Amino acid sequence: MASSNELYCTFTLASDVTAGGLPSQEDICKDLEDHDTKIKIRALKAAVLSMLSGETLPRVLMQVIRFCINTDDKQLKKLTMLYWEIVPKYQEKTNPNEKGKLLPEMILVCNALMNDLNHPNEYVRGSMLRFITKIKDEEIVGPLVASIKACLEHRHSYVRKNAALAVFHLHKLFGEDLMPDGPELMQSFIMVETDTGARRNAFLMLFNQAEDAAIEFLATNIESVAKFGDGFALLVLELTRRVCRRDPQQKSRFVRVLFQMLSSTSSAVSYEAAWTLVSLSSAPTAVRAAASTYATLLNNNTDNNVKMIVLERLEELKKKHSKVLQEILMDILRALSSPSPDICKKVLDVCMDIVSARNVAEVMTNLKREVLKTQESDMEKGTVYRAMLIESIHQCASRFPDVADGVVHTLMDFLGGDGALQVILFVRAIVEQYPVLRRPILTKLVESLDSITAPNVMSIALWILGQYPECADSVKEAFEAITEQVGEEPYASNEDKPVLAQNDGAPKFVTKNVVLSDGTYATQTVYNEPKAAKVDTTTPFLRKAIIGGDIFLGTVLFSALTKLSLRSGRMEGANVTITKGMSAKTLLVTCGVMKVAENNSDAQKSSVTDCKEKATMCCKVLLDAQANAMLGDILLNEGKASFSNFLKAIKEKEQKEKHKVEEGPTTQADDLIHFRQLRSNAAQGGDIDLDDGSDLLRATGGGAGSDYSSELSHVYQLSGFADPVYAEALVTVHDYDIVLDILVINRTNDTLSNLTVEIATMGDMKIVERPQTYTLGPQDQTTIRASIKVSSTETGHIFGTLVYENASNGEKGYINLNDIHMDIMDYIRPAFCTDEVFRSMWAEFEWENKVAISTTISALVEFLDHIISSTNMRCLTPFDREAKSTFVAANLYARSVFGEDALVNVSVEKKEDGDGKLAGYIRIRSKTQGIALSLGDRITSVQRALPESK
Repeated sequence: MASSNELYCTFTLASDVTAGGLPSQEDICKDLEDHDTKIKIRALKAAVLSMLSGETLPRVLMQVIRFCINTDDKQLKKLTMLYWEIVPKYQEKTNPNEKGKLLPEMILVCNALMNDLNHPNEYVRGSMLRFITKIKDEEIVGPLVASIKACLEHRHSYVRKNAALAVFHLHKLFGEDLMPDGPELMQSFIMVETDTGARRNAFLMLFNQAEDAAIEFLATNIESVAKFGDGFALLVLELTRRVCRRDPQQKSRFVRVLFQMLSSTSSAVSYEAAWTLVSLSSAPTAVRAAASTYATLLNNNTDNNVKMIVLERLEELKKKHSKVLQEILMDILRALSSPSPDICKKVLDVCMDIVSARNVAEVMTNLKREVLKTQESDMEKGTVYRAMLIESIHQCASRFPDVADGVVHTLMDFLGGDGALQVILFVRAIVEQYPVLRRPILTKLVESLDSITAPNVMSIALWILGQYPECADSVKEAFEAITEQVGEEPYASNEDKPVLAQNDGAPKFVTKNVVLSDGTYATQTVYNEPKAAKVDTTTPFLRKAIIGGDIFLGTVLFSALTKLSLRSGRMEGANVTITKGMSAKTLLVTCGVMKVAENNSDAQKSSVTDCKEKATMCCKVLLDAQANAMLGDILLNEGKASFSNFLKAIKEKEQKEKHKVEEGPTTQADDLIHFRQLRSNAAQGGDIDLDDGSDLLRATGGGAGSDYSSELSHVYQLSGFADPVYAEALVTVHDYDIVLDILVINRTNDTLSNLTVEIATMGDMKIVERPQTYTLGPQDQTTIRASIKVSSTETGHIFGTLVYENASNGEKGYINLNDIHMDIMDYIRPAFCTDEVFRSMWAEFEWENKVAISTTISALVEFLDHIISSTNMRCLTPFDREAKSTFVAANLYARSVFGEDALVNVSVEKKEDGDGKLAGYIRIRSKTQGIALSLGDRITSVQRALPESK
């Protein structure tokens, strides 16, 4: 009885009346006789909750009829309607085959309902008409048909629109028995109706019960559809889709109204009209009109959700109608003004694939203007947005070399700020791919060298200047610029400063005697803060980095100078004096860097060793003619050739991925083919069609497979099979909320009353909705729901006790339930960030968890894939899966639904001993302790699991 009653419940009750337990039937009957309306309301709430829990309460029905049926209180009247909805209306059957008889008391109820339908107050009438739509008993609503029809002519629109819904409900359920003239009644009603809501409800009935009449009304009033309201327009669109899919020849009847709705002031109507138009027709005119509507919605709406949905539709259009979207490309790019980086990224993803030779100049101008806007300090999306723009400009410049020259100089102005790494990587690729642009780019890079403030950016700039100069002037210009930035030797820091000078910055305490206001003396101690050291702005960044002990940058420095010296000596008509001077300067710089490396105690031994080996080779090439002949060409050309091959490999990989996407099968070979002409009318009349499948699947978040298997993985057994009450819980995680659907089965032959589940949590969890109390019959079952709010990704536990009372002997029973351990993977989502952002977060986060690798997996790539899939993270480090190597180092990144960042560095090598086991460490860093520990426990538990799963 409880489960069937819940199907009729449409009103949410507060649980305050259950405090201290529900009152008995006698107490409820007594409280209903009270003159105080508040006591009646409380008693009626208790009666409804008791009946929903399985109690019958037969004596309460007459008390409600006597003392609540004629009330004027709105809340009590609403509760009374809810009581009518769930109360048993038929006598118990003695024979299962005979039809149940209506209770005699229901005659009084029908009379009360009729009085409310004829009530002079329009609110009472409208509320009763809405209540009629919930009743499914023909014997109760039969006597009310005449009153419902009379309400269609009421003076107030609230009554008329609810009367139209009531007529629709009766005709749908009872059809020819109670309301045979329903369609004709609605057809005449809609012709004279002026209220928007009432007209919409009348059209809803014609739409579902008399489709021809709905089409006839639409054809007659096609000019006025725009004035009938948004709800009416959405119904028209649904009618259009249904009719046109069933009979494509009918499209011409609805084209006019579709084009009218494209210009609707309502975003919902114009969006639905555009989607309907595209789904019914692939003509260029229709697609162009729909795309223009999408672009208007994209720029006129401030809601980011709406923007993202529209961009998804534009991306679908791009697959088949890219040439049409090229016409509105600039309108789509206007959405870059959104403050959301996600919206901007989606806009750029949509636009970059449809850039053509005709509009690339406008697109690049727009992107350059957006890049200049990112210089504003108050821009929210500055750094991330600039990186997106630079990447997009890089894509356009790679495809259209004619526009690269105009944009690369603008981007090089950002070499000294945020996003400089993306800029210098872009410059390096352009210099390699387009030899014609090398000379002006190198000149601009030389001029911008003093503005670079990042070691990695400076390293790439030095490599470019050492690799690509092709004439004597460029070589000389680059060499002089680099040596000017590095300055004169030595580069070692001055260690001969007096010891007293080291204490100049220490705080000082000064004690003196002062006279107070009352004439007495006191001792006062003054604490003097040291003055902040002045930042040296005169020393170039390159020199400061070398003096600071950046050995890698120093290695790149003397390597670039060596290449320039060698290139100068191989130029036609080279000046021997200038070449020897460059070589001597290079040797001095190399020796200075080596001295810094030897004096730097913080440097790693491997870095110092590499620096020594590289310096030794450079000195040999410059001083030994034989070494110059053997190694000179390798130094000058091999690096450029390797980088060229790297760019080709990246381009081929992108082409392969794009080819895979384009050639992906839209339909499998063994899929069923649906012929609409062979389908029954009953199937055609439904709301769901073959073409709706993908949209419904996407809207509900479904995939190709069934969700049933994933639900089974989240079912936890709470009690044993031998316990009097069996319980299991389905745990559903919705970001910040956890919903527990606890199935409880009474295994005994006794009725169990006051059955509930007392839940407690451990961790950052808070119980929002506690389970209610239920009464279970013998061998009966019910589902108890509880809601829990989660505030962080820390590991949490849910535990509790099942409490019940045996109704036959009054004994209480307790069952301790198994704990539910919440998995951190329910909150972790793969995310992406640049290498620059990853390194900055790695240096900032203080919580670190170091896990030693202990696994039986022998393949490096297989182990890395296993860790990525098990932790639900994204690998940020590109690597060749087919390359044969003995080590792998990769960065993984993910973000929780609470905005917490999780960084993982995997460093694993394959031992060269006989067994070939993997060794190394996995380091986890995060801002909070919980996510670092939870991820570490997860990795420890799964790193051995691959062989067993296979």
